[in-house]
Amino acid sequence: MTIADWLMILAVLTGPLVAVQLTRWQEARRETRRRKLEIFKTLMATRSYGVSWNHVQALNSIDLEFERSVRSERGVIEAWTAYLDHLNTKAVSQEHWGTRRIDLMAELLHKMAKVLDYDFDKTHIKNATYAPVAHGDLEQQQQALRQLSIEVLQGSRTVSVRMANEPNLEHGNLEHFDTPT
Repeated sequence: MTIADWLMILAVLTGPLVAVQLTRWQEARRETRRRKLEIFKTLMATRSYGVSWNHVQALNSIDLEFERSVRSERGVIEAWTAYLDHLNTKAVSQEHWGTRRIDLMAELLHKMAKVLDYDFDKTHIKNATYAPVAHGDLEQQQQALRQLSIEVLQGSRTVSVRMANEPNLEHGNLEHFDTPT
């Protein structure tokens, strides 16, 4: 047998194994990209609602799916670290904090867009979002109701009760409550 014959036998025996391994590798890459895309799409869709559960969950998943060791993803991790650091800062005015939060979120989403081959500029990311005023009003009202409920339950606030259409109770007259016969 010649070397060509041996190579042919080797190719016939190892070809299917290599094909299976290559298919698994491609599927793993596809799944990794899908998870990164899911995070990016969630953050883009909820960027005006920074306290929504989906938004927070997507943010907390960045460390799991993007890797500092991958050169193209290092910027995402750095932008996430800067954003997280800012989210935990309480030493600045609310107005400055909110403006800076938006800028850092835009930077994070811009870095993610680059990694995932989307062509979004930072201005588009910051301004091309729809957030109805009614949603903000509703959230503020719900927060106020929750706070008042907590205060009542803790005993630091009372609830006053007033009866409307009070019955005539002077001199023990309860005829208003009698049922006709």
